[in-house]
Amino acid sequence: MDVSGGRGQPRPGNDESAEHTGPEAPAPGGTGDAPTAPSAPTPADAKDARPEGPTPDAGAPAPESGTPQDTGAAPDHGAPDHAAPAHGRDRVPEHPEPPADRPARAPAGRPEHPNHPFAHSGSGKGQAPQRPEERRRGGLLMGRPFGVPVYVAPSWFLVAILITWVFGGQIDRVLPELGAASYLVSLFFAVAFYASVLVHELAHTLAALRFKLPVRRIQLQFFGGVSEIEKEAETPGREFVLAFVGPLLSLVLAGLFYLGLLAVDPSSVPGVLLAGLMVSNLIVAAFNLLPGLPLDGGRMLRAVVWAITGKPMTGTVAAAWVGRALAVCVLIGLPLLTQSGALGSDAVDNVGMDTVLDALLAAILAAIIWTGAGNSLRMARLREHLPELRARTLTRRAVPVESDTPLSEALRRANAAGARALVVVDADGVPVSLVREAAIVGVPEHRRPWVPAGTLAQDITDGMRVSAELAGEELLDALRATPATEYLVVEETGEIYGVLSAADVERAFVKAMARPS
Repeated sequence: MDVSGGRGQPRPGNDESAEHTGPEAPAPGGTGDAPTAPSAPTPADAKDARPEGPTPDAGAPAPESGTPQDTGAAPDHGAPDHAAPAHGRDRVPEHPEPPADRPARAPAGRPEHPNHPFAHSGSGKGQAPQRPEERRRGGLLMGRPFGVPVYVAPSWFLVAILITWVFGGQIDRVLPELGAASYLVSLFFAVAFYASVLVHELAHTLAALRFKLPVRRIQLQFFGGVSEIEKEAETPGREFVLAFVGPLLSLVLAGLFYLGLLAVDPSSVPGVLLAGLMVSNLIVAAFNLLPGLPLDGGRMLRAVVWAITGKPMTGTVAAAWVGRALAVCVLIGLPLLTQSGALGSDAVDNVGMDTVLDALLAAILAAIIWTGAGNSLRMARLREHLPELRARTLTRRAVPVESDTPLSEALRRANAAGARALVVVDADGVPVSLVREAAIVGVPEHRRPWVPAGTLAQDITDGMRVSAELAGEELLDALRATPATEYLVVEETGEIYGVLSAADVERAFVKAMARPS
């Protein structure tokens, strides 16, 4: 089969044997899995990632369905764990496996359909797979310290009202002379408390920036905050430091508030505020040091297991299951401790509103911890399989055609060559545009002899040229930077390797998430 050369001419030497799948893709920088980077997929694995299409009539392609992720008085859910793709639901696409009798000269890992080679995704949306985090709104932008945007989620206002109501009642009992002003003081406390949560998150952020890890944003939300760090640390030592600095800063803040409390009257408004901030930061630090994901202590445990075993995935699994055990303990133990008076309040014999609220709070905290632990496992599995997404493996064979070539003739050439994509070239053989699959599907077969292929093509922009060597997170980043339905894949020498469909990448992405570790 012929593959286009750098100037649109057939290049006979491009095809590789099935045993050579191109250079191995290193583990993406976000995994931090340097000691045990996942190896490139074997030919059998590569088959699982190949785009699979229906069996259209020769010259009359049918559409292929394109299917196309801390703090507060609660868990630090996801502080350094929010990374790439996103990402979030495991879906198992139902596509038939490609035939085993592919032509011998097919480039390794490239999808081929010998009998009906030209298939179409028909998606037409042109969107590369997106991380779940990228689909969410950040909320109200408050600023960009150190170049990192800080957002306040709408749920924060709900918890601010709750803190104002609860803490305001306590202030009214301690300082009854304040009257209604006690709730104004309580509102100030809510803002100051979340300012300390922001300091906790900035500690994570500064550590990440120090280790050259990009931070997408900081978000203050219902139960604290989250620092969305796009990549993971490369070593367990850095992972440990990255997780520990948050609780450490909370402890430092608690100490500073304690020193301030020594200088004022404890029964005054400043004294009550400083005491409340000291206790709340101690709770934040202690809770986040619990050894289970998604808490900071869980990430520290992960780093320790990673350092001992040399396997980051083992550390993630251990810390995630400890996190789930913690969720169960919180769900059952917190209401029991409250009822027994072990947390400093009087024991309660009857079931009242306070008991219901305690149970509700415990259920919310347990759900957050359990969900965060599960998300950590899914993200680890994604990072483990991400290197399997390789442009060279997923690229479709393409044939060059002139702009005025009838569509029927272009499809005949593609099917004869076992290709599944069309590249429009100029008179000198330079690729100028890609024929869109969705547009081909919309042309009835009887009209194809009179429709020039160039009228269905999309001009090739700089962002639509991707290297055949891209893999994993680098490939996804390149596709997200320039959304399109198809991309021209080129060798390092500039020669055409083929056409990459965004729908093919998306299907491989979903399969990678669905495949067990």
